[in-house]
Amino acid sequence: QVQLEESGGGLVQPGGSLTLSCVVSGSIFSIDSLAWYRQAPGKLRILVSSISRVGITYYIDSVMDRFTIARDDHKSTVYLQLKNLKPEDTAVYTCNAAGIVTMDGSELPEVWGQGTLVTVSS
Repeated sequence: QVQLEESGGGLVQPGGSLTLSCVVSGSIFSIDSLAWYRQAPGKLRILVSSISRVGITYYIDSVMDRFTIARDDHKSTVYLQLKNLKPEDTAVYTCNAAGIVTMDGSELPEVWGQGTLVTVSS
């Protein structure tokens, strides 16, 4: 069974920083893409950042130059470093893994985590 579990969310003041982590558990052979989504209260869930197996990254314009995504395949973990946080960054941040191949050869198109809450407020 492949599961994703996020951690690192919490309350931070505007201008502060947080680092989110997402561990992909299970017997994983490879993951094509890892991504972070967020959903603010009353809004749709949007893609914030993604990173491919070969390290190609994407960032939504509003977080460009403030957030950094990274992956550690040896630990089956993806990180999102959040800097210079703004109140509008407040949301539940959810990890997504796509194109998962397990050690026994099984393929999973997409798996979601439960999410971790980031609150930016003074």
